[in-house]
Amino acid sequence: MSGNQKEVHLQIAGMTCAACANRIEKGLNKVNGVESANVNFALENASIKYNPEITNIGEFQAKVKNLGYDVVTEKNEFAITGMTCAACANRIEKGLNKLNGVSKASVNLALESATVELNPIEVSTQDVIKTVEKLGYGAILKDDNNSEKAANYKEKEIERQKGKLIFSAILSIPLLWAMVGHFSFTSFIYVPEAFMNPWVQLALSAPVQFIIGKQFYVGAYKALRNRSANMDVLVALGTSAAFFYSLYLTILSVSSHGKVELYYETSSILITLILLGKLFEAKAKGRSSEAIKKLMGLQAKTAIIERDGVEQEVPLDQVVINDIVFVKPGEKVPVDGIILEGNSALDESMITGESVPVDKAVGDTVIGSTINKNGFLKIKATKVGKETALAQIIKIVEEAQGSKAPIQRLADQISGIFVPIVVGIAVLTFIIWFIWVNPGDFPAALQKFIAVLVIACPCALGLATPTSIMAGSGRAAEIGVLFKGGEHLEKTHLINTVVLDKTGTVTNGEPVLTDVVVNDGFNETFLLEIVGSAEKQSEHPVAQAIVNGVKEKEILLTDASEFNAIPGYGIQAIVKGNSILVGTQKLLKQHNINIESAFETMNKLESDGKTVMLVGVNQKYAGMIAVADTVKETSKTAISRLKNIGIEVIMMTGDNQRTAASIGKQVGIDRVIAEVLPNGKAEEVKKLQEQGKKVAMVGDGINDAPALVTADIGMAIGTGTDVAMEAADITLIRGDLNSIADAIFMSKKTIRNIKQNLFWALAYNTIGIPIAAAGFLAPWLAGAAMAFSSVSVVLNALRLQKVKL
Repeated sequence: MSGNQKEVHLQIAGMTCAACANRIEKGLNKVNGVESANVNFALENASIKYNPEITNIGEFQAKVKNLGYDVVTEKNEFAITGMTCAACANRIEKGLNKLNGVSKASVNLALESATVELNPIEVSTQDVIKTVEKLGYGAILKDDNNSEKAANYKEKEIERQKGKLIFSAILSIPLLWAMVGHFSFTSFIYVPEAFMNPWVQLALSAPVQFIIGKQFYVGAYKALRNRSANMDVLVALGTSAAFFYSLYLTILSVSSHGKVELYYETSSILITLILLGKLFEAKAKGRSSEAIKKLMGLQAKTAIIERDGVEQEVPLDQVVINDIVFVKPGEKVPVDGIILEGNSALDESMITGESVPVDKAVGDTVIGSTINKNGFLKIKATKVGKETALAQIIKIVEEAQGSKAPIQRLADQISGIFVPIVVGIAVLTFIIWFIWVNPGDFPAALQKFIAVLVIACPCALGLATPTSIMAGSGRAAEIGVLFKGGEHLEKTHLINTVVLDKTGTVTNGEPVLTDVVVNDGFNETFLLEIVGSAEKQSEHPVAQAIVNGVKEKEILLTDASEFNAIPGYGIQAIVKGNSILVGTQKLLKQHNINIESAFETMNKLESDGKTVMLVGVNQKYAGMIAVADTVKETSKTAISRLKNIGIEVIMMTGDNQRTAASIGKQVGIDRVIAEVLPNGKAEEVKKLQEQGKKVAMVGDGINDAPALVTADIGMAIGTGTDVAMEAADITLIRGDLNSIADAIFMSKKTIRNIKQNLFWALAYNTIGIPIAAAGFLAPWLAGAAMAFSSVSVVLNALRLQKVKL
């Protein structure tokens, strides 16, 4: 293998025969930069020799997925320790992405974490940890066992930083006191003589410089060893220049016996202020993951279950699928399940954002962590542990907070080259002051050099995007909108067209009995009794709607005999000795029943989007029954809200044009695309995209999945199928169309917040560097300003947690 050639092995999933292997092999060989690709069907793996300067593993994975197969990868999250600024995050990310077997690595400075997608054949989690350690940082794998360890480490680190800050402040205060005494306008302030002594100042300053400041030297050494530069390099350079120049003057004062102007306070106060800023920043960053902590706090800790006929209280992690769980009034439902006994109202606001309690009865599903308001419930556990709705929500929010928005790439690129440029500007500033502005005045030139180095730290730039993504996605989760990644949160603000699936999205998705029209000579109660009794044996959704509607009117049903379902036509049965027909015009005409009097009413009901069934009793037309899929109460308001913010709303359905137009008219949708086959929905979305529209597709069924993937943003209704939610970029937990506007609103708010942060972070450095270079900023003031910039960016991002809809 040549020097610039690498070999990688991928585990392939989804191959069914040798032809599949052949297809993948051909596809991989066509990738630019691939020398040779070999796919083994028996071993289900691919060996690829390639030029890493031209292509990478990510491209191979994309190619295999494009061909309709999958690459077996592991996604792991690591807690990263020791990062001080965006340059650190950048360096770790680059190092991990160069690791053979890693297809994608993303490092989040605000969360202090790394998400690594790797090929387990090529690389292990231990290799990832070693790579991070080699770069001079620490890594802990986040799993069920280690997540608490990582959290404890963070807490301990904050406590350690607090101790360092107090120690540093105690030693720096006398130096600050001495500095204040130098100014003519503060001559009235008493300064102890000892504080003015160079050796006392050295004794106070040295521990701050080398014990407290050790972390900056270590960080700078590791960065430079890996041929990069970060905030530690700037701080170490600036404070060392001040300290060692003061040390030189201190030694000089012994031989000259004269008073000298020292700068020990500059280095000590700088280190103290930077530690203070970092502490504020760490605490503020902790608040930005508040949404996750809130969600985790919702989980019940124990559950009362019935095993072997005995009622017992067990820890939540001991509940298994099919356990019978008892939930008393006022308690949290511990797991997802189905009600076996009892009825109650459940407060689901913590999951769906819906404030009104939802009535539940036998057969209804319940979500873990919701609150049982008033009745005793016996439920069968259907999902436990990581499978519960809340656990899935927490996972999605964590992944969204850990992912990168495309806008962050700009900040990463800038911060990657920022430090070397700043060092260059600082050196140039020193030369200009020392040679031209104040020739030979070394202290003045040194002060400007230190001020430029310190004020230019790119911490704020690195925090600008991730903190906003964390706060924005967390707040969105609280209102029932789950963004699956930072890129989706960013892209959503561009949406100008929303395509809605009809059934289950605009409508409730379940038909209900709406109209009963009785012909002369028949009684409504009698008609409903015999039709309901006949339909009771049918499993058709329309039949179920009729039966439920009849039961709601408290009409008792009897058993039918000689029941016969006629596909495409209706049913035939005998009820209480009466011959019953329920179905289409064709069915009744086949039995020579005159239905001419029904046509006018039937046409009117059908034009309203209702499904009409004619009823024949003993060879006579008895009347008609209509069912319809009812519109969700909130649909009209939600669609009006979308139109008000300038978004075009289109409804797409497989239903006939007349039914679709009727539903569209009810909710205020002007454009309806009807009679679309399931596989045609994605094509319709593509047509809209070709017109230059940014399309969001909203659906809830399996048949919506291709369109959800094709759209710029796919939104799945949370009450829909798992397949739709898997395919979508955003899940709307509530099943309410108002969540679409909420999602767009939160995206716009978050992007505006990111832009504000990036503007201030860049403006701060752009304005701060010339001011410092011009000599208008003392080094300690530059340090304070630098600390304030990071904290202000984080606090601005935290405003997203208070956004009102």
